[in-house]
Amino acid sequence: MDEEKTWIIQAQQGNDEAFTYLVETYQKPVYNLCYRMLGVADYAEDAAQESFLRAYKNLHRYDINRSFATWLLSIAAHYCIDKTRRKKLPTFSLHDDEGTPREYIPDSSAIHPEKALIAGDQREEIQELLLSLEEMDRAAITLRYWHEASEVEIAETLGITVSAVKSRLYRARRKLGEVRQAENENPSLSERMPYGSPAF
Repeated sequence: MDEEKTWIIQAQQGNDEAFTYLVETYQKPVYNLCYRMLGVADYAEDAAQESFLRAYKNLHRYDINRSFATWLLSIAAHYCIDKTRRKKLPTFSLHDDEGTPREYIPDSSAIHPEKALIAGDQREEIQELLLSLEEMDRAAITLRYWHEASEVEIAETLGITVSAVKSRLYRARRKLGEVRQAENENPSLSERMPYGSPAF
């Protein structure tokens, strides 16, 4: 049995130190997912904390034969989807009226997405593009490119079929391409988002 499974079993038995180890191991991936989904650092921090709290309360339901990362990211993804659908969180431009980037949280710890997707782009532009997507599509794209999840893993995480994952990924890529093309064709958008990339 590997070390992580040992920690999980101990946490299921009520060992708080073991659960702390799991939190420390997964806090960056969970936060990064929440940030990509919500787009605001404070919301992402709150969502990450809530996700770990829900994981802690439901740890007895976790199947040790499943991927713990998939189970945990599923909790975080569904929480963020529910939060945005219920409250319709405001979306913020990551640039002020003069086109200057606002302060943002660097995402240096995340696994970088497919090079063709983000070549030359600034992180804030990518985040703004992500926020243009419908919640489930945003989750699918984030899991695929920032967490390198397979289509099967995404399906398991989001509770949908593999064919639905393929459809959502296709739709999300097309939407990102359309948004990017519109920015290139509209000078006012280009001024607002000056960090262009040929990736889309």
